Amino acid sequence: MKRTLTTLTAFLATAALAGGAQGQTVPNRGTVTVNGSTVFYKATGSGQPLLLIHGYPLSGELFKNNRALLAQNFRVITVDLPGFGLSRAPNADASIENYASTVLGVMDALNLNQVVAGGMSMGGMTLFQMYKMSPERFKGLIFIDTTADPSGVAEKANWLGTAQQAQEKGVASLVDILMPRMLTGQSRMTMPNQVMHLGSLVKQASLNGAVGGATALANRPDANPILPTIRVPTLYLFGAEDNLTPPEVAMKMQMNTPGSRLVLIPGAGHAATFEKASAAARAMNDFALSLR
Repeated sequence: MKRTLTTLTAFLATAALAGGAQGQTVPNRGTVTVNGSTVFYKATGSGQPLLLIHGYPLSGELFKNNRALLAQNFRVITVDLPGFGLSRAPNADASIENYASTVLGVMDALNLNQVVAGGMSMGGMTLFQMYKMSPERFKGLIFIDTTADPSGVAEKANWLGTAQQAQEKGVASLVDILMPRMLTGQSRMTMPNQVMHLGSLVKQASLNGAVGGATALANRPDANPILPTIRVPTLYLFGAEDNLTPPEVAMKMQMNTPGSRLVLIPGAGHAATFEKASAAARAMNDFALSLR
């Protein structure tokens, strides 16, 4: 089923192949207007489409250091969820289900009929709902530092507090409270460039995005019933030192997902795809290559 779609704008006239009959004219970057939001995407490389969805409150540039390796074998497509990065949200009304419907609408616009897709944190929660809505659209799934669990009472209050802080003190105020959740202490102490880059992505989020995303996380659906229904190859990719969605969460999901596999990245926290970009890219690359 096609989602509501009004506009597709290509910033570059030259298109690149995205593998097979589908996605043959996915531009290198552009915007899609779907479900009332203007969604920015970026694509590089050629071959089987590999779609990556970022977490809160970041953007597709979370994956900037993964692209070079992955683009050797795949057409890597990143999206900025509504209100984040270069995407725009008309208001702060957001839900994980709406994010899922929106990204599926982007896939419709780009003629991506079957992809390998990965989602980090909130992006992984979005991917669970995308699979529930349209399982036939996926060749493989990569869940990165995420959870299928709904928010408990304490976590829900925490996310609603995050939304309130963004409203009262501005989006930039979230950097200091989120960075210890993203990166290990070692990286924060010795790699200031990582802190600077992730902090810049947080600051780029709009108020609608920051408030809507935090509210969506607070009210996210329980995705655990989806796990046993997954019928495509699945990889759980987690930072071994993730203190937000720890390895125990990954092990629980992997045990309940038929035929899935788990890879832990040593020395990485919640933003493992960025903190240990080479190791994360190799794991995603090897997994996606195995699906050919």
